[in-house]
Amino acid sequence: MTLTVATWNINSVRLRAGLVERLLTEEAPDILCLQECKSPVEKFPAAAFAALGYGHLVARGQKGYNGVAILSRQPIEDAGHRDFAGKGDARHVAARLADGTVIHNFYVPAGGDVADRTVNDKFGHKLDFLTEMRDWFAAEPPRRSILVGDLNIAPREDDVWSHKQLLKVVSHTPVEVDHLAEVQAAGNWVDVTRADIPDGKLYSWWSYRAKDWDAADKGRRLDHVWASPDLASGAGGSRILRPARGWDQPSDHAPVLASFDL
Repeated sequence: MTLTVATWNINSVRLRAGLVERLLTEEAPDILCLQECKSPVEKFPAAAFAALGYGHLVARGQKGYNGVAILSRQPIEDAGHRDFAGKGDARHVAARLADGTVIHNFYVPAGGDVADRTVNDKFGHKLDFLTEMRDWFAAEPPRRSILVGDLNIAPREDDVWSHKQLLKVVSHTPVEVDHLAEVQAAGNWVDVTRADIPDGKLYSWWSYRAKDWDAADKGRRLDHVWASPDLASGAGGSRILRPARGWDQPSDHAPVLASFDL
């Protein structure tokens, strides 16, 4: 069986339900993981997506903030969630397919504007969140697992438009990159996107502040698809749906997709 998984920070699922429907119709992934849904689960527009064949949903929500959801065309069961850093945020949810494959959907904190935890609690929260992710995967190494989401870090020099200019900017600072590398190493996770597309600039996020985001192209690869080694060997078809950033009233993120032979 080939499973296609998409991940997208939608920046309000109710505001952009039409864009989600467009993605599901045009790209038809088997599973879509959404972040920053900004909706309680009971107000999630599940019926609209079910009408397109995505009748299975596992989600955690909050009013106006955070929120993660996994939509599926095939049956999934709720595989729980973790409250990283003890903030009570809806930033992680997991689902299990019938064959035992586990999908983890993460929304890592952005970290604020100042890359110094002594003056910016949000940055400290981000680092603590990543540390707890690392410790969890070290204690419970993932098997038959896929991890996706807005991890809010662009780790490689070619994951940002200017490595030199962003070295002190939150999302690309050395301390964040090191923390993310420790998370990846702890679970032996494979960065599926970069395994498929090893060379060249690659972005999944472009700021709303840019007057013409496409022409300026000052992007960052903040959204990721990882897999445990036992699934990574069957991964392929990775791509970032850049045109979605130009849809009407878009999210500032573009969907990232990959396929797996299970």
